Amino acid sequence: MALLEKALKSRGFGSYTLQAAIAAVHAEAESVALTDWRQIVALYGRLIRIQPSPVVELNRAVAVAMRDGPEAGLAHIDAVLEDGELANYYLAHSARADMYRRLGRTAEARSSYEKALALTQQEPERQFLQKRIRELK
Repeated sequence: MALLEKALKSRGFGSYTLQAAIAAVHAEAESVALTDWRQIVALYGRLIRIQPSPVVELNRAVAVAMRDGPEAGLAHIDAVLEDGELANYYLAHSARADMYRRLGRTAEARSSYEKALALTQQEPERQFLQKRIRELK
């Protein structure tokens, strides 16, 4: 942690340092609820500036949802999906489904989970998504 803090204070840090910082914030948290989501959102913002990618944008959107609520996260996820690069990325649709689920919008959650399910062939992910679909009431 001391080395990471030193690296972040220097001007020459890069994307790996930011990714390590994000991982460190997660690792230090005793629970999801006690995670410093404000800091994670800020770190993702810095990461986007030096290594922009739709996946980093998606990760930031999930962190925004954890900080500001699912409605805010959903708006960011929808913006990422509108760009089209992640249209066939099951994790984008799974994240979107989770926002809908948290908002109690069951039909939209189910549709997004089913889209995510159709886009993945990995059995553990398929089982997880099928379980989430079954849990929707």
